Amino acid sequence: MQPADTPDPHRLFGPGADASDGDILGAGTSGAGLPALAPGQRLARGVCRLMRSLDFATLDEVVPRPGLRVDVMGLGPKGEIWVIECKSSRADFTSDRKWQGYLEWCDRFFWAVPPDFPVDLLPEGAGQIVADDYGAEIVHMAPEHPLAGARRKAMTLRFARMAAWRHLGMRDPGP
Repeated sequence: MQPADTPDPHRLFGPGADASDGDILGAGTSGAGLPALAPGQRLARGVCRLMRSLDFATLDEVVPRPGLRVDVMGLGPKGEIWVIECKSSRADFTSDRKWQGYLEWCDRFFWAVPPDFPVDLLPEGAGQIVADDYGAEIVHMAPEHPLAGARRKAMTLRFARMAAWRHLGMRDPGP
């Protein structure tokens, strides 16, 4: 039995998470043998491939604090933290009321959108990434707003622990 404040390592996305929080391991598959993903998840896959090419480690569905869940968080080789919100449509974008809360948890903030997205909807002051299922490209670099040292340390630790929980969950998914 684990202490109450210790997360269950069998939950892939950290404390309190379950399959409805984005677990694609149990999802169906596409015709190509890849997991069947929702539109935002397909954009996230393309974004993660871009980030990997920039030497960033990534996690999707990261909760920096209760009530906020970012689509993709990247941890760069120099400790920089980027947050990327994936918006697959106008309706997806206009329904997001929490995105400004993400700004205090990263050095750079980006919107990732498909090629046909109406980019005039995107607010100024953020970066822009155009993405699809298989890749992405930075169209506009986000301005840098360096995190305070204590916040960076806390987020880096959260990132590392979440990655370890997910790894353990893949290696030992059952009780």
